[in-house]
Amino acid sequence: MPITNLNNLHLTAEQLTAAQDALTQLETTLAVININLTADDRRKYGSINEQNKLFVNKVNDYNTSQPALSSPEVDWTEFTADFASRQSYEALIARLDSLHTRLDNAKTLHDYDNYQAALTDYAYTSYKAGTSAPGFETKYDDLKQFFAKSASPVTPPADGAGQ
Repeated sequence: MPITNLNNLHLTAEQLTAAQDALTQLETTLAVININLTADDRRKYGSINEQNKLFVNKVNDYNTSQPALSSPEVDWTEFTADFASRQSYEALIARLDSLHTRLDNAKTLHDYDNYQAALTDYAYTSYKAGTSAPGFETKYDDLKQFFAKSASPVTPPADGAGQ
């Protein structure tokens, strides 16, 4: 017998509304930085790898601790703003990724519970259809399409095979 009801925790309607409102507020707040990159833009600008992040961090450290060594050709005010934004966005992304993982895990358990309950209902429907109980044959015929057997022909082994 399969394990069922792996996740009996459910958000209330008020909690769902609060979460949706919070997401709407987040989307509204972040709309100012909403930039759509094309696939070509993504390839062109990409994301700096870990080695290059270390390089940027080191340049920032030098600019902060020894500004006299910094290039006058760099807009250091903008560099500092970009650096702070990148760090803030990275922290937000990590939190959103964590929320995504937790929501996905909870959804996975609810999906499993739904599927197991649906299988139980299908088995009951199959039984009742076999007893000619009214309505169950139609329901069974409608549900059995989800369990279509694959028609893969079995080739008999050649003479002497398997010996």
